[in-house]
Amino acid sequence: MIPYGRQDIQQADIDAVLEVLQSDFLTQGPMVPRFEQAVAEKVGARHALAVNSATSALHIACLALGLGEGDWLWTTPITFVASANCGRYCGAQVDFVDIDPRTYNLSPEALEAKLERAEVEGRLPKVVVAVHLCGQPCDMQAIHALGQRYGFRIIEDASHAIGGKYQNEYIGSGRYSDVTVFSFHPVKIITTAEGGMALTNDNDLASRMNLLRSHGVTRDPTLMTCVPDGPWYYQQVDLGFNYRMTELQAALGLSQLERLDSYVARRHELSQYYSELLKDLPLTLPWQHPDGYSGLHLYVIRIVGDEKKHKAVFESLREQGVGVNLHYIPVHTQPYYMNMGFSAGDFPEAEAYYADAISLPMFPTMTEKQQEKVVKALCVALEGL
Repeated sequence: MIPYGRQDIQQADIDAVLEVLQSDFLTQGPMVPRFEQAVAEKVGARHALAVNSATSALHIACLALGLGEGDWLWTTPITFVASANCGRYCGAQVDFVDIDPRTYNLSPEALEAKLERAEVEGRLPKVVVAVHLCGQPCDMQAIHALGQRYGFRIIEDASHAIGGKYQNEYIGSGRYSDVTVFSFHPVKIITTAEGGMALTNDNDLASRMNLLRSHGVTRDPTLMTCVPDGPWYYQQVDLGFNYRMTELQAALGLSQLERLDSYVARRHELSQYYSELLKDLPLTLPWQHPDGYSGLHLYVIRIVGDEKKHKAVFESLREQGVGVNLHYIPVHTQPYYMNMGFSAGDFPEAEAYYADAISLPMFPTMTEKQQEKVVKALCVALEGL
């Protein structure tokens, strides 16, 4: 079976982790801040806070932005559920904005129309989570302009996108957002096994997220409510969480980061080869906006035809040893969100995407022969209909 994604672990990664295992620190030591500094410098952000997952990063970002009961978070339906759930963790209400039919990202036009209606109804969002699906950046300049007009804060869910660029700047620089979130899950572009990171240029947001990721506990006298009793003293000044990253994860991430650009470049080579091999088949191939340089976490094709044809092709590929996947089931159609009042038909472009999208295998160590096997299996699947 050719998997849709696979981590690339090299000897340098193993050596980095072994070095930590033989050191004095396994949890909070020097490696985590080194990893944070390296990522911040790479993408051009002022602050980077490593945590145990991108979901944790989304959660503390929402809390740091003051999201709470009575507030609204808006995001795209075509994402993993964490992009919406982070709002629910804070007690906020969640709503969705339909996608652009070419990029599959949150549509600025749909966002503007929804904001106009929400302003009249008195339920404007406090936070908008813009998800860079497949690694392709959203139209952040347009979303930022709407944020300035309507007063919402912006989180870039760049779980798919580290190493990508928007307007010739690395995603994560924060030019058009308050916080950017990366994921380091094994199938993502670089990995720390599990892990994530929140990046910001705002000193206050960074301080707040730093506190929240570690139980709301501080040893900083400037954050305490009284003079410390002694050098052992700490205070819990807020309700935080244990969202910290380990030294082992940070060492792996720091080693992987050295290959980030080569990984993304390789993904572009694979994408170009797929597009060449597939150009004459009855498929819709990925479209890349000229403003961005995608991290290309995913290569998504769309099957021209009805829902039964889509399912038949998917099942045939799996049967032939091609580990295709589907990213994602629209969040508003999940039972949890349908119980909140959402229903099929609410976001037509997202549902149309779901009806015919398939993620083909793509990972840096994939060979051209493997790609050719995928395409041959796809031809067989299409011919069998």
